[in-house]
Amino acid sequence: MEGALLALAGKVTGDGEAPCRGRRRQDAIPFDAAHRYMATLDLGPEGRAAIHVKGAPEAVLALCADQRRDDGGTQPLDTAFWSERVETLASEGQRVIAIALRQAPPEQSTLTDDDLVGRLTLIGLVGLIDPPRAEAIDAVADCHAAGIRVKMITGDHAATACAIAAAIGLKNPTRVLTGADLEVMDDVALADAVWETDIFARTSPGHKLRLVTALQSRGLTVAMTGDGVNDAPALKRADAGIAMGQKGSEAAKEAAELVLADDNFASIAAAVREGRTVYDNIKKVISWTLPTNAGEAMTIVVALFAGMALPITAVQILWINLVTAITLGLALAFEPSEPGTMRRPPRPRNEPLLTARLVWHIVLVSTLFLAGVFGMFFYAIDRGYPVELARTIAMNTLVVLEIFQLFFIRNIYGTSLTWAAIRATPIVWLCVGSVVAAQFAVTYLPPLQAVFGTQPVPLFDGLLIVGNGVLFFALIETEKQMRLAFRKG
Repeated sequence: MEGALLALAGKVTGDGEAPCRGRRRQDAIPFDAAHRYMATLDLGPEGRAAIHVKGAPEAVLALCADQRRDDGGTQPLDTAFWSERVETLASEGQRVIAIALRQAPPEQSTLTDDDLVGRLTLIGLVGLIDPPRAEAIDAVADCHAAGIRVKMITGDHAATACAIAAAIGLKNPTRVLTGADLEVMDDVALADAVWETDIFARTSPGHKLRLVTALQSRGLTVAMTGDGVNDAPALKRADAGIAMGQKGSEAAKEAAELVLADDNFASIAAAVREGRTVYDNIKKVISWTLPTNAGEAMTIVVALFAGMALPITAVQILWINLVTAITLGLALAFEPSEPGTMRRPPRPRNEPLLTARLVWHIVLVSTLFLAGVFGMFFYAIDRGYPVELARTIAMNTLVVLEIFQLFFIRNIYGTSLTWAAIRATPIVWLCVGSVVAAQFAVTYLPPLQAVFGTQPVPLFDGLLIVGNGVLFFALIETEKQMRLAFRKG
């Protein structure tokens, strides 16, 4: 903004790239959200001093006594005219700044508010176009689809805020509350208003803190962005304070939990997508590990309580855990985002990882594992196979079921029977290939057969093992589709 104003001054004065050459600043009143203007006392090369002011139009107009005429003279300030011009520019989405000045005595070296009030001459208005980034518009749409309400808190004019809000796709773009409106609301009224309003204009950092607190009072999880020193309390109060990494102050960065390296709102939406993916993958690892381990444990426990020969020996169970936990479980950590990740509502903040749905899945999969392993073991015994071969068949059945459980659990929110799901990621096929190769080695290589007590599995029985896995996959996929259809209904 400062650069744009300097460029404009260079064009108006004809001084080009150095419109302030020869001027020396004597004193200044920095911009503050409380008074919404900045003033400087400048000494020119001819020894003449002048006070220059820029800021929010309503703040600067309140300081002016008159306005500059085209011929260089002055005339009484036409407040109604300038207010109308401000509304027109702001409704076009432009940030409007008023500029004023007054001459000062050459010997003046300090600047106070008393030097401004009612003593300035309005020069005019400047409208700055700051169009939203295209990726920000898409990011807002992604957030809305994901059940995240996006609200704008700005120091700009209300009409400017409404125009920008409509351009980026915020909800309720015609409803706006200003800082003056917030001042007259108590906390109860604010908690109701903040639920229905998405645009807050002419606000101060103190208003941001009240808005964050009001949203949290309704049980919402609040993330807030900020860059100024005065934003630190609101950033600290928010559940997720996000500071600007490029233009943010050090105080804001220290108060925030997150720092946005590129100052781009689209990065926030991308972070939400990545966070949901990580959480989903954690759930997938748990949803794969607990049922498979429960199935292995139940196989041993049931055999012990039934007083029968173990369908899988202890060393074979250790082998399965060693091979599958390192490979199949690890593969889930590299899963990409599922389709529709940003079209799901946020999960409740107090939702546990071990939900009732996961407990049911553990029971279902464990039961099917138990049925598959014992079914194949009894099938082998019934055919007169030696117990070593029966155990080898049961062990391979358990591994195949775990592989199909992996392909099932990769898509917990949609169907697993898609080309993208079957194609999977390279890491999945690498891990599955490693497990298959290891199982072939244990089953058919004599040195490993002696260690693990295995025997070669006939081709027909091997196909039967794979068929068992296909049947298991069909059953749990059918149950998932019925559950998803019931939830949508």
